[in-house]
Amino acid sequence: MASSKSVVIAAFIANAAIAVLKFLGFLLTGSAAMLSEVYHSISDTGNQLFLLFGIRYSGRDPTQKHPFGYGKAQFFYSFLVAVLLFGIAGWESLSHGIHTFTHPEPVRATTETLFGYRFPSHWVNYIVLLGAIAFESYALKTAHNGLTRQMHEHDWKTISEAFTKTSDVTTLTAFTEDTIAVAGAGIALGGVYLTRVTGDPRYDAAASIGIGVLLMGFSLALAWENKRLLLGESLPSENERSLKELITTIDGVHHVDDLRTVFFGPEHLLVAASVSFEATLTTEGIDERISTIETTLTQNDDQIKTVYIEPET
Repeated sequence: MASSKSVVIAAFIANAAIAVLKFLGFLLTGSAAMLSEVYHSISDTGNQLFLLFGIRYSGRDPTQKHPFGYGKAQFFYSFLVAVLLFGIAGWESLSHGIHTFTHPEPVRATTETLFGYRFPSHWVNYIVLLGAIAFESYALKTAHNGLTRQMHEHDWKTISEAFTKTSDVTTLTAFTEDTIAVAGAGIALGGVYLTRVTGDPRYDAAASIGIGVLLMGFSLALAWENKRLLLGESLPSENERSLKELITTIDGVHHVDDLRTVFFGPEHLLVAASVSFEATLTTEGIDERISTIETTLTQNDDQIKTVYIEPET
């Protein structure tokens, strides 16, 4: 949880600072790609607030109405972020880019004065976008470290595998946003540069379209990954098989009749199992075995927070 919060805070600070700088660049140059990046950074900044609220809300203690706690709040707010990323940043960037591409306007060739020095205004875009790449790369590195930690803990081989298996959607969302932010700033930089060199504003508009498509594509993927957890996803079948085998190694266990798992929050896993015990065991003996199973499972995987065992004989 602390790792997720630090990832989100790093992204929030970077996005808020960059949004202001990008807006300044847009005002000076009128670049469609820069306006797309303004939409992008404003959306990202708001999204980090949603994620922070989700982290805080999910930390509330369980109640009678929510006996397993509020961990799924993070799934909901991450899903909301994906929708906003699609609706605000993605669609606005795409529609503005298409409009600019079909109705191109001459590129502004203006100069600005700062501290007594005059310079071409398009250099503002270069400086802002290069600064954005630097800041976003820092935020991306923080998010990548959080995701890498989970990959080591769960022995996931690739980021793609982590994307489909992690329950820490807050870190996943921040990592996705930061990846898009770096890529988007790079696309915008390319569009601004080509427009300045060729004098054709359609390069700038094409960059805006590319950013919009990128945002919408990633937001759909992110929404899909959050959907699986909102609906109550279990562990992969191979992991459940390992838990069954672990339970059968305990003395007195005859067979695991059924085992089910479900995530009730980031790295908050519930395990319910129907276990057949040896017929020779007494009630006290079965109770002792159940306690042993609970301890063994929680020590085996830090994600397992709640265990229910239904004894069969």
